[in-house]
Amino acid sequence: MMLPNHRRRLSAGTTTPSPVATVAAVLVMLHLWTTTVAAPPPMGLPGCPTSCGDVTVPYPFGISANCSFPGFNLTCDRSQDPPRLLLGDGASSFRVTDIFLHNASMRILSGAAVNHTSKWVSEAIGTWAFLDRNGSSWPYALSYHNNKLFAVGCDIQATLLQRNDYTRVVTGCASFCAVDGLSNKAIWGPATDGSDGCHPCTGNGCCKASIPLYYPSYDVHLKKLDPLGHNPVGLWLPNMAFIGEQSRINQVWCQIFRWMYARIRPGAPSPLQHLVPVMLEWAMASAPPAQPGEVADNTSRCLTVGASSACKSRYSYCHNMNTPFRSGYSCQCSEGFDGNPYLSDGCQDINECADPHNHNCYGECINKPGTYECRCPRGFRGNSSMINGCVKTSEGLSIALGVGSGAIVLFIVVSTAFIISKVKERRKKRLRQRFFKQNRGQLLQQLVCQNADIAERMIITLEELEKATNNFDKSRELGGGGHGTIYKGILSSQHVVAIKKSKIVIQREIDEFINEVAILSQVNHRNIVKLHGCCLETEVPLLVYEFISNGTLYNHLHVEGPLSISWKDRMRIAVETTRALTYLHSLVSKPIIHRDVKSPNILLDDNLIVKLSDFGASRYIPIDQDEVQTSVRGTLGYLDPMYSSTGLLTEKSDVYSFGVLLIELLTRKKPDSYRTSQGFGLANHFVSLLSEDNLVQILDPQVYKEGDGEIIDISLLAAICVKFRSDDRPTMRQVEMTLESIQASKEFSSEATEDDDDDDISCDELD
Repeated sequence: MMLPNHRRRLSAGTTTPSPVATVAAVLVMLHLWTTTVAAPPPMGLPGCPTSCGDVTVPYPFGISANCSFPGFNLTCDRSQDPPRLLLGDGASSFRVTDIFLHNASMRILSGAAVNHTSKWVSEAIGTWAFLDRNGSSWPYALSYHNNKLFAVGCDIQATLLQRNDYTRVVTGCASFCAVDGLSNKAIWGPATDGSDGCHPCTGNGCCKASIPLYYPSYDVHLKKLDPLGHNPVGLWLPNMAFIGEQSRINQVWCQIFRWMYARIRPGAPSPLQHLVPVMLEWAMASAPPAQPGEVADNTSRCLTVGASSACKSRYSYCHNMNTPFRSGYSCQCSEGFDGNPYLSDGCQDINECADPHNHNCYGECINKPGTYECRCPRGFRGNSSMINGCVKTSEGLSIALGVGSGAIVLFIVVSTAFIISKVKERRKKRLRQRFFKQNRGQLLQQLVCQNADIAERMIITLEELEKATNNFDKSRELGGGGHGTIYKGILSSQHVVAIKKSKIVIQREIDEFINEVAILSQVNHRNIVKLHGCCLETEVPLLVYEFISNGTLYNHLHVEGPLSISWKDRMRIAVETTRALTYLHSLVSKPIIHRDVKSPNILLDDNLIVKLSDFGASRYIPIDQDEVQTSVRGTLGYLDPMYSSTGLLTEKSDVYSFGVLLIELLTRKKPDSYRTSQGFGLANHFVSLLSEDNLVQILDPQVYKEGDGEIIDISLLAAICVKFRSDDRPTMRQVEMTLESIQASKEFSSEATEDDDDDDISCDELD
């Protein structure tokens, strides 16, 4: 590459380029040309084919005899046009479309786990048993980080279960069809998400769920929630469940969606023929996947070296791929090399000098194995990594220039470091000011005008919070999850606080933080967690709450052993929760729907007093409206099914979630994971047993022992709260009054019993 100062000399038009510059330019051009025409690195063994149709087949895979590593043979079905690449000896119906060496993965096409074609059968069960190889050596495993369960259909529920064990629910989702949404062709217009005009798979006609647990095989249960088929869209849309690559779900859903409208045309393909992309991981020297209850052999396979190792290139290394359920290794090319590490000459040097974007050299770039060298051409001296850093010199001044250039370089390095430090300081300050202005502006728009000073009172600086948490030290962490971390801190005012710090920088997370500040800054109730303030000097605002030391209701309720929190305390916690929700629904200037009422969001102080928390998903309801159209938010098991199917949010949605909470208090069952062998959730199973007068089957034995007649009263109240139609449910105020009445009757009965005992003793004494 020619130096910048050479370019200036040539552009003058009257100066002849020096011989040194000309030779340097010719050498660079010759070097680039030879690099461009260099042969690509080999992909397969000598004489072995490395493609099938449009799919590249790199070693250790092979499609001919003696062309693959043991266990990695593939079959090229040339009877098809174009040819198709199949796993194994071709007996498998799984078609391979991509093989990736850099992360040891591949993409295959798989059919539906369940095709529920009958319109008159309410449920169907299928299997996904691709990895269940009866303990044989099988290098493939499901990449459950890159795949999801997803289902297509109207008013259906798809559940992924451990194979042959219907009590072990892995995950699940439900799909409903809004008649005015899915069946309206007007929504099938231009789109920008790559879905060819179809709306995303978000619960309307299509749903999806992550796969959090690995098993070699699964049972897939597909159940109709409306067996009578009242939804007319359900007659058009097929009922299917898949395991597939999460980044391709919308594309598959779009194909089925388009088929629904095109099915009347002759020759329209059936959706039952759709094959879904699935991501697999593969490994060398892999052990069979561990069965449930077993522990995988996690011995490092990278201890194998020499001739027995699959990493054949001298410029490769072994990457251990051990996980809790399987073991093995893959081979990677060393830094500065690229190609196929499973071949002796597969990893070839990357020529950084051929691509100016791969290096920072403004002099003569010399490629070396795995790296490169940058220096000034002969007759030039200076810093070749800087623009115009190489300066022409003569023989008589070489020593002086050498000393001078060294001093200049030292001065430049010191000056540059000083300038960079100052620039970083100013940039950090400007960034904080920008975030402060941005977040403050958004917050002030949502805070009430009559309390305009509320923002000033609640603003806490980042410096204060860093001091309170020892710069967010890990020892101050109280817990957290996928959305963020909670820290314990002590403010300069000596208040002990909990600080919520988000990990995810997306607009929805910012909106939730702002929403929580806007709501909590305007509420004041003894059973709602208090917000001390917020910090607006970070990209996502930090929230500062009062510190509640005794954990959540979920942690107190779901402990190991027969005894949990007492029945008397459970009744009081239920009453205090209704008071908080009634306050939000009826006693604030603008009604607030919490939208995520569940036991993990109910904090308890040292006296087990309720503190309702997590208002990130909450919504205001205009006073003159009873409902508002929103995207569906909530937790599986607690979520109002009518809100889930229509998107219409009312205060009765909180009533449904509270009814599930009452059932949780009565049974000590977890609503988000409870499933019967017939696929019923906790609320449906509880109501069914109540109607059969068989509550003892599901009640917590501790409640049955400590409670009395009020158990039936509270069970009936819970059953009314979880009615499917929101109009059939009571208001939160009615629930509060009913619970307080039941609690008062319980206490009055206990006092009367004690008085009767005292009277009996007096009579005995008179006798």
